[in-house]
Amino acid sequence: MTRQLRQADLDALPVREAVPALVSALDAHGAAVLCAPPGTGKTTLVPLVLAGLVGAGPRRRVVVAEPRRIAARAAARRMAWLLGEEAGGSVGFTVRGERVAGPDTVVEVVTTGVLLQRLQRDQELSGVDVVVLDECHERHLDADTVAAFLLDVRETLRPELRLVAASATTDAAGWARVLGGAPVVEAAGVSYPVETVWAPPPRPVRPPHGMRVDPAQLAHVASVVRRALAERGGDVLCFLPGVGEIARVAGLLGGGAHDGVGGRVDAEVLQIHGRAPAAVQDAALSVAQHRRVILSTAVAESSLTVPGVRVVVDSGLAREPRVDHARGLGALATVRASRAAGRQRAGRAGREAPGTVYRCWAEAEDARLPSFPSPEIRIADLAQFALQAACWGDPDASGLALLDPPPAGAMAAAREVLLAVGAVSPAGQVTPRGQRMARLGLHPRLARALLDGSAVLGARRSAELVALLSEEPPREYGDDLAGAWRRARAGGDGYASRWRAEARRLQRPAAAAETGPQGAAAATRGSSSTPALPGTGASPPAPPGAAPREPHAANGGGRNPDPSASEARGPGWSPGSGAASDDAAAGLIAALAFPERVAKAKGGGAFLMASGTAAELGEGSPLRSAPWLAVAVADRGPHSASARVRLAAVLDEDTARAAAAHLLACGEEVHWEDGDVVARSVQRLGAIELAVRTLKSPDPGLVRAALVDGLRAEGLGLLRWSADAQALRARLAFLHRTLGGAWPDVADDHLLLERAGDWLEPELSRARRRADLGRIDAGQALNRLLPWATGEAVRLDELAPERIEVPSGSRIRVDYSAEHGQPVLAVKLQELFGLAETPRVAGVPVLVHLLSPAGRPAAVTADLASFWRGGYRAVRAELRGRYPKHPWPEDPATAEPTRHTNARLRR
Repeated sequence: MTRQLRQADLDALPVREAVPALVSALDAHGAAVLCAPPGTGKTTLVPLVLAGLVGAGPRRRVVVAEPRRIAARAAARRMAWLLGEEAGGSVGFTVRGERVAGPDTVVEVVTTGVLLQRLQRDQELSGVDVVVLDECHERHLDADTVAAFLLDVRETLRPELRLVAASATTDAAGWARVLGGAPVVEAAGVSYPVETVWAPPPRPVRPPHGMRVDPAQLAHVASVVRRALAERGGDVLCFLPGVGEIARVAGLLGGGAHDGVGGRVDAEVLQIHGRAPAAVQDAALSVAQHRRVILSTAVAESSLTVPGVRVVVDSGLAREPRVDHARGLGALATVRASRAAGRQRAGRAGREAPGTVYRCWAEAEDARLPSFPSPEIRIADLAQFALQAACWGDPDASGLALLDPPPAGAMAAAREVLLAVGAVSPAGQVTPRGQRMARLGLHPRLARALLDGSAVLGARRSAELVALLSEEPPREYGDDLAGAWRRARAGGDGYASRWRAEARRLQRPAAAAETGPQGAAAATRGSSSTPALPGTGASPPAPPGAAPREPHAANGGGRNPDPSASEARGPGWSPGSGAASDDAAAGLIAALAFPERVAKAKGGGAFLMASGTAAELGEGSPLRSAPWLAVAVADRGPHSASARVRLAAVLDEDTARAAAAHLLACGEEVHWEDGDVVARSVQRLGAIELAVRTLKSPDPGLVRAALVDGLRAEGLGLLRWSADAQALRARLAFLHRTLGGAWPDVADDHLLLERAGDWLEPELSRARRRADLGRIDAGQALNRLLPWATGEAVRLDELAPERIEVPSGSRIRVDYSAEHGQPVLAVKLQELFGLAETPRVAGVPVLVHLLSPAGRPAAVTADLASFWRGGYRAVRAELRGRYPKHPWPEDPATAEPTRHTNARLRR
């Protein structure tokens, strides 16, 4: 092939100065980290040199991995242009659903997802000599996984395979460590000064919430774009978090004055994002003769060169994945962009000449922004990663060289998902079904829906519905999945075009699932037993209009391990027949993909999902009257009690049971509720109650546990406490505090948590309800806790007597109820005349409450001898006037104790 190198353009790329050092590093170590600023040519010149297409090096096959499809296409076309060729010759590209490459292709640019699939099919990566991992600083999960797999290949299979980790800004030391001490090669860039203009909103705007961005914030961004067009020359590149925000701002810039922003701008408005048509992407990446405003997601931060840009408008927002493992809700979330992303975005204005960045936030806020974006492995749903690791032979990913290890909780949640869809065994090993799922390039949930749904609905319909779920339809399609399906079939917009292409891609493996060994065998067998969906052990939906099946018990929610259960159907319903309505088909696919999100209506547009999360439909949703839903997309705010349903399908109970069979359980539930024991038999689909009946003879052990829960919740007051029982408990508490040892702790928590079986039996096991607790004599039960075995129990009355005899002959009850104080002896003062020392119990002096003849408090003392010597005189003077008929001797220590008046004494 005759090629006309554009040598002048190649020589103008600044990275050429670092190429010799990079080649030497690869020759010596086999791996290297290349740090080069945007626009230096690291993505275009370096692969051509390493492949021997430029320079004098040997011919090698090079694969360049890019994080995004748009970047892969653009990089391949740019390299082909530098060689004087069209893409598909010496340089080609492969992205999902599109391949432009041929037998002469030496440099192939692929997405990291495509490379991941190739590694799973061919771990040696046969025929490839060099792999360049571009933009590795973005820390996408696929890119981290590919890097770990390639390092494993180098270490165990192909030590000659060369690896380059390339980025504009990256953790060079971290990547060098992961690459086994690889050298770091830095390339200087040609950058022009970029002026920063701080342009915060004039009024406070609401912070982003989930996928929602305050319309006032977007209106402000549009106004800043207008300001930039008026104040500066050149094209304007505006960064926004997602496709919806791009469309909103595009509408504000392209509308009339009624939009409140200022009418149509005098510039062409283009949109760059992963969903944009290829023609629009190519137009944005080409030199234009007229002024442009390019609205872009993060794809233009570092992966692409947009010519003509002199101004950047940065909204300061980005999208990151988030997942709530406990509720099974995962989605993208709008967050504040990191300072590193801000630097990358600003640098776009200085690629070709001095430029300006307008930042739509206050300068004081900048220091509070996160330094770097969060690695996806720390925050994303890891089900697909866990499946890839299991297919690689390392289910827990412990042997993979990763910059950040996967969080243990996220991996545990991912393994639960994989086990539920049959992708891994209970031991975590990948199953043949899991290997098929991994090859589909889908999330395992969607792979399960495609494989199992195809045997029921046919390949085409299943593929179309799964394609809808793999890229969420635009909001204007509505929240009804079946309605969105009909609109996509009839639509001519960009989303509908992409949806058709993805559906065609998925139809081939779906057809294999429809007619493969499982589907074919199942379709030819009939059985009167309960049928099951292939590969799931779950019952399929009944035919439309068929009578519902009776609820059946499950073994505590376990899966049926038999993947080839019978596929018998009712009249008019057979695998692949396509007899199901759109609503039924959409409900089945969504339920297969998200079984824990099947939801039962509670009324008023509110539902309860099998995961236990409440969910609500928006006002005016056509789904509000549905008895059951299969929720495909939902999000939940940090302070919201319910999730908001964004996309769902009508469902029936039989289909819900079939798709979520691993959540089906039937058992006895006995618990304390509303002040008494509630015993019932419940069939559940996760958190959803399907059938309930009262138990007449519940398990005694469950009843006992419920009664203990009731005692914990409401206290020991549920028992019968006589005055003697309360006094005994107080005496035991005193001895435990004072002497310890064998004397028991009788505090509520100790009695209930540790010793319920020691003192409440056998009465507790005989009890069945609250009233039975009220008949248990607490005093009699407490006697069982006395230290009988050591013989100390017989000393109870000696150590903590119930009553003390005072000098008058009266036997006065001792009050031990003070939790941390001394025992109290409340006695009339005159009854203690002649008592020189304070009485003691268990060696502790009692606290004497001295009473008047009328029984009113007169004095308190713990030292009776001292009181007689001093305090008595003042008390005597007061009481003598108040009670003249009673004796008040001057020397109480030698006086006769009495309970009577002077007149009584004289008789």
